[in-house]
Amino acid sequence: MDASFARCVPITGLFFVAILFGSSAQASGPSPAAALRLKPIQTEVDFDLPDDEEIERVTVQAHSEGGVAGWHVYNAAGQLLRRFLDTNRDNRLDMWCYYKGGVEVYRDIDSDFNGKADQYRWLGTAGSRWGVDENENGQIDYWKMISAEEVSAEVVAALRDRDEARFTRLLPTQEELDSLGLGERQAAVLADQIAGAAENFGALAAQQRVVRESTRWVHFGASPPGVQPAGFEGSVRDLMVYDNVSAIVETGGTTDQIAIGTLVQVESGWRVLDLPRSLGEETTADVVGGFFFQQVASAAPESGAAAGGLSETMQQLLRQLEQVDGQLARVSSPAEMAPLHEQRARILEQLASESGSAEEEETWLRQYADTLSAAVQAGEFPGGLARLQNLTRQLEQREAGSELAAFVRFRFMNADYGQNIQQPDADFAAIQEQWREDLLQFVSDYPQSDETAEAMLQLAVGEEFDGQTEQAIEWYSRIVSDFGDSPQTPKAGGAKRRLESEGKVLTLAGTTLDGKSVSLEDFRGRTVLVHYWATWCEPCKQDMSVLRQMLSKYRQEGFAIIGVNLDSNEDTAKQYLQSQTLPWPQLYEPGGLDSRLATEMGILTLPTMFLVDPEGRVTHRNIYAAQLDRELGRIFR
Repeated sequence: MDASFARCVPITGLFFVAILFGSSAQASGPSPAAALRLKPIQTEVDFDLPDDEEIERVTVQAHSEGGVAGWHVYNAAGQLLRRFLDTNRDNRLDMWCYYKGGVEVYRDIDSDFNGKADQYRWLGTAGSRWGVDENENGQIDYWKMISAEEVSAEVVAALRDRDEARFTRLLPTQEELDSLGLGERQAAVLADQIAGAAENFGALAAQQRVVRESTRWVHFGASPPGVQPAGFEGSVRDLMVYDNVSAIVETGGTTDQIAIGTLVQVESGWRVLDLPRSLGEETTADVVGGFFFQQVASAAPESGAAAGGLSETMQQLLRQLEQVDGQLARVSSPAEMAPLHEQRARILEQLASESGSAEEEETWLRQYADTLSAAVQAGEFPGGLARLQNLTRQLEQREAGSELAAFVRFRFMNADYGQNIQQPDADFAAIQEQWREDLLQFVSDYPQSDETAEAMLQLAVGEEFDGQTEQAIEWYSRIVSDFGDSPQTPKAGGAKRRLESEGKVLTLAGTTLDGKSVSLEDFRGRTVLVHYWATWCEPCKQDMSVLRQMLSKYRQEGFAIIGVNLDSNEDTAKQYLQSQTLPWPQLYEPGGLDSRLATEMGILTLPTMFLVDPEGRVTHRNIYAAQLDRELGRIFR
């Protein structure tokens, strides 16, 4: 490798130093000490820093694979500490990767290959933040990706540091607000609220006394997210919302709860809509209600708790929960995870029993059921299934027919199904039949719960995969008619539309990955294949060579292809298409299988291909690549 080992490294907030390695170093590699002097541009990164004694056993090795060259830095045990890469073979480093416990937790990226980092990504156990630095000055200008939990932690950090810019980049820009497709009234109210939040954060941060220099974020609090459906007050898109979000913080052993308010999802990130509240005794009663759902906030703390805070027992339990979550993030084997999940379950049970209101208890029980179900299905905590079954029985005895009982039972069902199919000697036909019976019983017992639409969707999908089209359409239709506000309703409506599409005109329009507007109407007079695919779908990529052949063979006859990419990450799709250029347009919208393009036709599996005649009518709603040559030959004969 003859790339220079060079980058700009922040020594303070004002100065940068370039560390260069000449040709002699390139032959043998940079020294371990020199490699380890490089630091992430963003300072709040927890990565491995070997001490002086350990540095003597660190090795640096040249590495080249798949068109990417660079240096790998290893500790004495052979565990990765750093990777410094030249990803485009221009003899300049453009990616600097940092590790913790052998897992990559952060990278600086020079995406325009001009020698300066312009993107910063947290990865692995460090979270999912992805910041963009447009002017390459070391400061994040906006979040390309950030989770709701990380947004709440960023709000706390902005209060702690009195950092207006850090808070402002958590608010939606006008362009992002417009992209939400809100009705005129909601959009106007939110625009004023967001502007006020940006204007008044500085004064609030300076006056509040809850978040101090030693304060740290401990926990994210919220009920599960909900959906404001398209059509509400003139809105044109479904909107994913967290209402009544809170952040639990700790200062010197004292825990407080800060009301963050409402968060909305904008593409791959979340945005806050207002100033944080509950930041002093004078505001303890000023708890934010949900902007979209207007949920009633929790009652004021009981006399045993400090003003604006939690009881000592709750504080201790939350600290224990944080410790267990930290331990879970550092282990990887099921044998290590199972006892930690058991410990976490006991803490959540105690938090529920110590709750001061029914609403608070429900929040903890929902988290208990959600996390147990996920751990069982991931194979990390087989013992969680018995716990879920026990809680299901308790709730169905205590409050039969309630939303909470339905929520927990549905998680138990999913965990049971997931654990059964993981067994080495699994009888898949019997398991599938039992799953269908469980879903039917759930729909019968809970005909109107929030989980019932999902249960019906699972039944519909099962019927469709079994070739029972009429039964599938019946289930999809019931979801549409009975659950108008459910997140599953648009997908069910699209699936029904897809199953009934043959002989009907297909409507398809959008923007391609290279920014062009494309509509199926533009292709009238031609036979068109619409190909839904994603880079994570190996059969989709295997079909590409067949599609190329068909386009080459039948283009002059009037054949055309429109691709619809359903990757969650736009950059992933673009990178694939840079290496595999496809001579047909590729429509894209954020959201993957939950995007508008997928939802409109209820796309459930990939690849899915429609064949459309010159008048725009669907002739085949699920044609396979292997069938194309014969079918196109028949058409063009």
